[in-house]
Amino acid sequence: MSKTVRIVEDIMSANDDLAQQNQTKLNQSRTLGINVMASPGSGKTSVILQTIAALRDHCQIGVVEGDTAAVTIDADKVLSAGMPAVQINTGGNCHLDAVMLSKALPELPLDEIDLLIVENVGNLICPASFSLGTHFNVVIASIPEGDDKPYKYPNIYRGIDALILNKMDLLPYIDFDLDYFKRGVQILNPDVRFFELSCRTGAGVAEWAAWLKGRIDQFGAGN
Repeated sequence: MSKTVRIVEDIMSANDDLAQQNQTKLNQSRTLGINVMASPGSGKTSVILQTIAALRDHCQIGVVEGDTAAVTIDADKVLSAGMPAVQINTGGNCHLDAVMLSKALPELPLDEIDLLIVENVGNLICPASFSLGTHFNVVIASIPEGDDKPYKYPNIYRGIDALILNKMDLLPYIDFDLDYFKRGVQILNPDVRFFELSCRTGAGVAEWAAWLKGRIDQFGAGN
């Protein structure tokens, strides 16, 4: 039993060490990194594209796309939006880790990028356990997923700096108790910044983009 525990601890420690190296590289290039986590179908890529559209006149954005399969669907969308992107194929793994990100960073012109968005693999469990070296974490939830996700998957909500509730345009048509959802989040993470957003209508995008712009400016001023 102790041997198994030590092996697990060694793996996590090695990942954390490399994550720190990744963050050092981002700091050196004055690139703010965010780790975007969500379940499949929550609208991660749609939110990223809306973010690019809202901030393209303010900063240069790069994107790392994580997928379990060897596809470039999401990365191609980012490239079509005029921003650099790198696709990571995890080979079936359910999350990105610091090793994968360390291999992706040299493929990007970091010195020209103000904001690096890492789209993690769609999963509400594994990504919460592996640091990447980004500066803060974001979770995207969505109305169709149901209002009980903070109660069923608490770990991913505990360690985040911002939470986006996407697909708000569907709220009138789906049995989703918004107050119940918010209570669950507040119990786990009372200081998280919360944004209600709809990629379809554009509602809430400006508020999210303004907050993110403030973080980019603050990071740039401090480096």
